Amino acid sequence: MTDSIASTPLTSWHRAAGATMSPFAGFDMPIHYGSIVTEHNACRNAATLFDVSHMGRIRFDGDRSAELLDRLLTRRVSDLAPGGIRYSLMCNEEGGILDDVLVYHIEKPSGGRFHMLVVNASNRQKIIEWLTPRMAEYPDVICTDRTELTSMIALQGPLAMATVEGLFKHPADKLGYYHSYVTEQFNKPVIVSRTGYTGEDGLELITRADEAARIWENLMLAGRKHGIQAAGLGCRDTLRLEAGMPLYGHELSESIDPISAGLGFACNFKDRTFIGSEALAKIKAAPQQSIRVGIRVEGVRPAREGCQILDANEQNIGAITSGTVSPTLQYPIAMGYVAAEHSEIGSPLTIDIRGKRAAATVVPLPFYKRNR
Repeated sequence: MTDSIASTPLTSWHRAAGATMSPFAGFDMPIHYGSIVTEHNACRNAATLFDVSHMGRIRFDGDRSAELLDRLLTRRVSDLAPGGIRYSLMCNEEGGILDDVLVYHIEKPSGGRFHMLVVNASNRQKIIEWLTPRMAEYPDVICTDRTELTSMIALQGPLAMATVEGLFKHPADKLGYYHSYVTEQFNKPVIVSRTGYTGEDGLELITRADEAARIWENLMLAGRKHGIQAAGLGCRDTLRLEAGMPLYGHELSESIDPISAGLGFACNFKDRTFIGSEALAKIKAAPQQSIRVGIRVEGVRPAREGCQILDANEQNIGAITSGTVSPTLQYPIAMGYVAAEHSEIGSPLTIDIRGKRAAATVVPLPFYKRNR
């Protein structure tokens, strides 16, 4: 990627709708269309539409693509059935997190199959450069960056499924969580998946770039009676924080391992090796030093990223990685890393917020769970 700011296939729509735009991971992205809190609440109570076309989409074709990804990812891929999706991590040799990803096994209507990684926008170029030399052992696997050729739209909220009723050739409401399929929207192909990054139910739609605006408009029209709103990255961040979901560059980085991040479930060690597995096995076997926790902060001031976490003796025991005032819960919440001995639920903490002390408590993650 160059230093110039890229547009998504929906940038013109965002600008026409009056969105506040800002550069993010090399793309001109909508932050909000008027109010982050309004958009946040619409997602919790109705339905919201997000442009997530900036996320990287990397396709792998070839009989050994699963074997390659099995070597690269912390989660087993070789047994991922067609239509399945798994959350996984890509680590360096030391066990540091290069990125957290979704791996898809997609089956086309023709019967052909391929794998796809959805990677964080800020890590896309890094991951492609990291992949290149490691594919030398798999010359029969073809890797293509499909990000700029496609668009990705996320529909989230309790009324998301009602919004898409009748829109696709094959209904989406029967689609299982963390599954995908290829269908049509007005005779045009679309990959539909059911994952989410907000704590709510919903779908992701991957389309050809030149079909994105039409599908976006169809969704907005279909969702009008359900109170649908376009939403920007601002509320996407507050939603994922309430849902206790880590964000790369905040809770995750190359200096943080999956075990400390509370993502050990996404590391399959039995009967396999992957890049970083030896280091991670040692980390898993050793006493934990630092652990990601949920934190409720007393008062009204949010604890932002970088605020120091102190113990009763005013000793530094960690730092905040993300924090906000929860629009749903109406009090400050945060995530951060603390020394293991202070990570138990109910442990008292003190947060240094710009030189002033705020009492806080370790609480369970997630902060918010939807009614199922």
